[in-house]
Amino acid sequence: MLMIRLARVGKTKKAYFRLIISEKTKDTHGDYLEVLGSINPHTNPSQATLKTDRIKYWLGQGAKASPTVHNMLVDNGVIGGEKFRVWKPKKRSAEEIKEATKAEAKPAEVKAEETTPAESPAS
Repeated sequence: MLMIRLARVGKTKKAYFRLIISEKTKDTHGDYLEVLGSINPHTNPSQATLKTDRIKYWLGQGAKASPTVHNMLVDNGVIGGEKFRVWKPKKRSAEEIKEATKAEAKPAEVKAEETTPAESPAS
């Protein structure tokens, strides 16, 4: 199956991405069929140069986009539809949840104690 996905290029700590189409099982640094665009994430907002006609062609031929690429194409108006949820939060254990609620409750109690002594001398 053909996939449209990102291939990382550039120097260390200066990532630059190419939008490529290749077989799903192949490495992104190996052979690919075509470069469909590029993305520079270091600009604000990220600068994306896309070949929209070629992207639509490959999607029409049955290629699928990775979730990240799909969301990027929806943002840039190349395709319509809903965004996918790409990132999932870690599952937390019951102990971690209890510790987190205790940590959130303690500052509120400390603030309440700090306000009562300050009010009593003023009265």
